[in-house]
Amino acid sequence: MNNVHPIHLLSKRHQAETDEQRLEQACDWISRIDRGLEPEEHQALQQWLAEHPQHQDVLFEVAKLWDKMDALSRLSDLFPATEKAKSTTSGKHWAIAASVSALCLLGALFYRVQLLPQQELVQQTAATSLHATYQTKVGENNTIELPDRSKLVLNTNSFVTVRYSEKSRIIELLRGEINIDVAHDTARPLSVIAGGKVIQAVGTAFNVDIHKDYVELIVTDGKVLVGAQPKAMDDAAELLLAKPLPVSSLAISKGERVDLDPKAKTTTAQVKKIDQGDIAASLSWRSGNLIFRGETLQEALAEISRYTDIEFELGDDETMKQLPVAGMFKTGDVDGLLEVFKNNFNVSHERLSPDRIRLKYAG
Repeated sequence: MNNVHPIHLLSKRHQAETDEQRLEQACDWISRIDRGLEPEEHQALQQWLAEHPQHQDVLFEVAKLWDKMDALSRLSDLFPATEKAKSTTSGKHWAIAASVSALCLLGALFYRVQLLPQQELVQQTAATSLHATYQTKVGENNTIELPDRSKLVLNTNSFVTVRYSEKSRIIELLRGEINIDVAHDTARPLSVIAGGKVIQAVGTAFNVDIHKDYVELIVTDGKVLVGAQPKAMDDAAELLLAKPLPVSSLAISKGERVDLDPKAKTTTAQVKKIDQGDIAASLSWRSGNLIFRGETLQEALAEISRYTDIEFELGDDETMKQLPVAGMFKTGDVDGLLEVFKNNFNVSHERLSPDRIRLKYAG
């Protein structure tokens, strides 16, 4: 989004250490890919890629430095084709003296790595076939039209893998939030995997948001079923997910919300009715807005913080934390937000640093 203020939180020294760690981890993954990944390693690789947007970039850069170049061909098998994402962010240089293990490169190499813009890993071999990885950075969102005309929207700081075949449609949400409008296909149900649960539909619309302790599911059209995720995402699991979930599965219908517990072995949960106003507020991020309808200031700031790297400090003022907030805000527009707080809620601010703001309540 154009109104996002990117802030770099790490010092140069800390950043260099982090960059070197990413390089070492990428080298380790390249060595594993070169000798062949086990099924559990393939899943672990997807999770590592989901941890940070730059992991994907570093993995491909290290692969290019691989002596035999075999890793690039193996990466092509895992992620069949690459396209540069629609990003205007220029690549930044990493000046790193990295000691790379013998598993990755023979001897120690000292080099400068030029990071590419964020990449999307996409292959479309047929109208119904796709294997892709998509991600967004803090403050970004992205809309993808899938081969079956389903529309997938990623919210800020999200990561998904998409696997379409002639028999199955599978989307795995590893981080963040998605909204999907599912194209109707009774012969090929669409399954979203998130927080150890499978959310399945044949033609509907719903929203999935991964929180720290739960997964929020809101259905805006039709009906979905919820079941348990297969233990490992291998070929057998894909065949299993190609079949409809049992009719006895937890059912969520239009205008309903449920919070799913990732730790629970069963899919029993309390289903709640929500009105159209709450649904509109929950999904306002799709148009670059955040709508609050009486949430406390503390709750509102927790949501606002998802769209910027700036950290807000509330201190121990419980009165200020419990202030009810109502209104619409542009995601990432920190200056506009502070102005509204000052004029409408009598909350002033003090900038402690470029990436930290303390709020004060005048009473």
